[in-house]
Amino acid sequence: MLAPGHGKCHVEHDTLTSVFTALLLLGLIASYLPQHWRIISKKSSEGFSPWFLLLGSTSSASVMLNVVALQWGVIKCCSVVSAGSCVESLGGVAQVALTWFLFTMILVLYMIYFPEHLKYSEVDISTRADAPPMHLQTTVKTDEWRLAITLSWVVAFHIVLIIFVTFLLIGTNASRRTLELWTGFLGMFSACLAVVQYLPQLLYTWNTKLVGALSIPMMCIQTPGAILMVTSIAIRPDTNWTSWAPFAVAGVMQGILLVMCLFWQQRQNKLGLDEFGRPLSADAAGHVPQETSPLLGSSQ
Repeated sequence: MLAPGHGKCHVEHDTLTSVFTALLLLGLIASYLPQHWRIISKKSSEGFSPWFLLLGSTSSASVMLNVVALQWGVIKCCSVVSAGSCVESLGGVAQVALTWFLFTMILVLYMIYFPEHLKYSEVDISTRADAPPMHLQTTVKTDEWRLAITLSWVVAFHIVLIIFVTFLLIGTNASRRTLELWTGFLGMFSACLAVVQYLPQLLYTWNTKLVGALSIPMMCIQTPGAILMVTSIAIRPDTNWTSWAPFAVAGVMQGILLVMCLFWQQRQNKLGLDEFGRPLSADAAGHVPQETSPLLGSSQ
């Protein structure tokens, strides 16, 4: 690990921290892959709130630039130390950058696999009085699809803006106080977004009473993993509470979402529904379980 100070770079090898960071990076990848694969395999991103993805992407981008700016001295030291020491010292930057990339990939997959039947409005046309109406798809975008497109552009604009401001301050050798104000703003902004981020998804999942494309295995890994993420960033040189607070908040909120999804999954199994609310099969009498069926089977 590098500890910059007084214009010099001090190399401090910490094998335990390096191993811990490597395992955490592998854990991050392993935790997000189930969610990525779930969307791809189902060929549907239904079940996600676009606001959840917007807020998550902007929150992770903000904390990423927070850590990059705070650890810029460590990053600069890479020009005068060995490649191994450089890689070892950039573990904190790698963690937040990987988190941003993997979460933003969910947004990308959300747009790619946005359900076709939800993209454009449909109209019912009756050709004969004794025939059922025909459902025709128009070229008019639905409100949900327009919102998804708009929020995707907001995410792109946000990351470009904060990258520009961050490197403008770094490149012009802004005062330490100015840089602290900017990184403090990024950290607080990210923490606030982390709180607000989960509210739309919690409301969406609560109202639909469906797990949808949400990955329970991912949340099972990431919820306790937030503790490790917070610890790993907190021990990095030059970082402060604004760097790890967003991950602590996100861990708590994700835990609430996980509990809700587990409950709805139990309900779906009891009703004979899949993750998207479609009936799996009828019972022996040809009846599909209804929403009024009890969640817990009664004793015989």
